[in-house]
Amino acid sequence: MSIHESGDQLVSVHMNPGKLLFSGQNWHDTITDPPFGISQKVPWAADAYYLSSRPSFTHDPLFHAGCYYVQEASGMFLAFAMKQIADLSQKLKVLDLCAAPGGKSTLIQSLISPESLLVSNEVIKTRVPVLYQNITKWGRANGIVSNNDPSHFKQTPGFFDIVVIDAPCSGSGLFRKDPEAAEGWSPDLVKLCSQRQQRILTDAWDCLKEEGFLIYSTCSYSKEENEDILDSVFQQHQCESILLSPDPEWNIVETISDQAGAHGYRFYPDRIQGEGFFLSVIQKKQAATVQGTKLIPRHKSNRNSAPISKSAAQQIKTWVEDDSLQYLAIGESIHAMPIEILPAFEMLKGSLYLKKAGVRIGKEGENEWIPDHEMALADFLKDDIPVIRVEKTDALRFLRGEPFDFEKKSRGWRLVSYLDQHVGWVKLLDNRMNNYYPKSWRIRH
Repeated sequence: MSIHESGDQLVSVHMNPGKLLFSGQNWHDTITDPPFGISQKVPWAADAYYLSSRPSFTHDPLFHAGCYYVQEASGMFLAFAMKQIADLSQKLKVLDLCAAPGGKSTLIQSLISPESLLVSNEVIKTRVPVLYQNITKWGRANGIVSNNDPSHFKQTPGFFDIVVIDAPCSGSGLFRKDPEAAEGWSPDLVKLCSQRQQRILTDAWDCLKEEGFLIYSTCSYSKEENEDILDSVFQQHQCESILLSPDPEWNIVETISDQAGAHGYRFYPDRIQGEGFFLSVIQKKQAATVQGTKLIPRHKSNRNSAPISKSAAQQIKTWVEDDSLQYLAIGESIHAMPIEILPAFEMLKGSLYLKKAGVRIGKEGENEWIPDHEMALADFLKDDIPVIRVEKTDALRFLRGEPFDFEKKSRGWRLVSYLDQHVGWVKLLDNRMNNYYPKSWRIRH
């Protein structure tokens, strides 16, 4: 019996290839107490697995280290779509327009090259912190997090190679998983969502380059939010629908819109191992037009960047060994990002409200470097940085902000490491330890 035939609600994860701990369905021998069991692979995404049961992710240090992301399997079809439409080894500029909480953004960062740029945007301010946190955990330096309305991206005409819009919807595809979604559903909600989706697509169209790809998705079954939206795009713009040709054994249902004949792909829980989902890919066939839009006033977090001092550069060499990175002073902190995305950052910072750029690696001190938590989770640290290796009990103490035993003779900055995965910084003093895990991220129970 397959999983979907049993009627169980599935839990699935995609692993971070930069922090991959296991091969296939077998954990490495060094992990005697794996955080979860693997049932089988998600067929349309690499490094993605269904779990045999749902563990407590909150109490797994590997989750906090960014080793994996818990994501609904149907949504991971984005990975298959991106591999079908683009050469992911090339330098790309990708926008995830409705990105929070970060599942699709972390999936995209696992797919694109280190020289490529991902802009993860979220319009709702209260949802930005969780997006910021999940992007930080993933450890890549080629990401920017922004907090902008879709209309603000009209200021970047023809800039992005791929725009991903996982549009806010009525949520009918989640009825099995979330009974509250069913209670709040109504035809009026579908109509409202359809209008919102059309506005988002209209606002985002100009920032996509000619021959670029728009990936549109929802977790709705409603034709008004899916195929009818595609027809609306084709009525307004010159574009082409892209066939994706998924494996017939996956039981994904291909649909055709009424007017434009645009292709879409529907996921039904009785046919596939996942929740309800819809995805379609459109290729733009017209040049971008420049809109006369006012620039957004700069926020204090968008202060001008500047080259770092020679002394800061010397201190950084103790921690980082990566010639492909550029270092910039932004406010009091120094950020690292790939040299290739620096021009894009310089352009975007003048017109968008940026919440995160690259990896904030720390501050220059009078006598020593002061590392930032973001750098602890980054994928470009030197191998010889002093580490405190801990068991799960002490790792959880650290994540709660509690003290744990350490070598009293040691002094200075140390990475706390669980199963060779970094979770954060401590500073050892004469007879005590200062815990630098962010207070707002700490486990509360």
